[in-house]
Amino acid sequence: MADRIDVKTLDGSYPIIIARGLLSHINPAALGLNGQVALVSNTTVAPIYGEPLASALPNPSLITIPDGEHYKTLETVARLYSDFVAAGLDRSAVVVALGGGVVGDTVGFAAATYMRGVSFVQMPTSLLAMVDSSVGGKVGVDLPQGKNLVGAFKQPQQVIIDPDVLDSLPEREWRCGMAEIIKHGLLADEVLLELAQDYRVNIDEIIPRAIQVKVAVVEADPYERSIRAHLNLGHTFAHAIEQVSGYTWLHGEAVGVGLIAATLLSAQLRLCSPNLIELVESLIEDVGLPTRIDDLDPEAIWAAMATDKKWSHGRSRFVLLEGIGQPKIVNDVRKGDVIAVLEHIKDKDATQRRKDIRRLR
Repeated sequence: MADRIDVKTLDGSYPIIIARGLLSHINPAALGLNGQVALVSNTTVAPIYGEPLASALPNPSLITIPDGEHYKTLETVARLYSDFVAAGLDRSAVVVALGGGVVGDTVGFAAATYMRGVSFVQMPTSLLAMVDSSVGGKVGVDLPQGKNLVGAFKQPQQVIIDPDVLDSLPEREWRCGMAEIIKHGLLADEVLLELAQDYRVNIDEIIPRAIQVKVAVVEADPYERSIRAHLNLGHTFAHAIEQVSGYTWLHGEAVGVGLIAATLLSAQLRLCSPNLIELVESLIEDVGLPTRIDDLDPEAIWAAMATDKKWSHGRSRFVLLEGIGQPKIVNDVRKGDVIAVLEHIKDKDATQRRKDIRRLR
């Protein structure tokens, strides 16, 4: 049985198809992949899923890019343009991104700009990409100065999700995906927080529920002019942590601790109860994600935030929480308040941090 979620866009709609065995029993004609297809994956995923999938397509070109956030760059996009030309891709071709969020973002940006745009299909193979980055049409790459500073809106022709591929996903990547799922639960679906307690058992229910949270937001605000910014909960902290760490922190790991930081900041600004801190921290800890920033420098993290694309005219901008299902955008948060939060999650153990935050009240 397949789940299908249709995403309405300003130009029409596209389907998200979720079914076990989709990639191992691919039907190219049914999925619109019976013409010229450039299947782009990374060096980790291509041997496992890319090569078998390419052999099942009638007219494929299998292209690989290096694995890792370090390669989410304009240089990689330039290489893809050359590969597309060498493969003879024209405007009728379909570009398929097979991989995690880095593959989807990078390949999507190449598809959005090659010949001023060719059709694009997302085939996410990581949990994080399935529930978040493959949905909503945001594509792009990083610059040395910051994450996702170059990009575009490029709606996919479709998103094809086969949960069976999660069987080969490393445990660290499972945990990273759970960060975005917890985020979606905090924003709009408290049931996800309950399902997260036994996420491997509940994954077939978690995936469509988490996707539906994002779909509802991006349909209401496709170009992030208002409530779509709520999806950045924890991400102002997270993107800066990734950058300062030299991307040794994976995105989901940074989002997890970023959710704790955003909740701490919310309590410090008297927006939410300190009890919410304990809940968020326990959720992040229980799925095995880091809860401290260890040796990262709070001042360096604050400096990295200055290039965050969510800031405007140099004004700080954070998505915070007044409670579960109650996100709030707050501008002009003082540096001292942010540094205080970062210091609290730097070295102290969880119990001591909870006591400290209660004293902040």
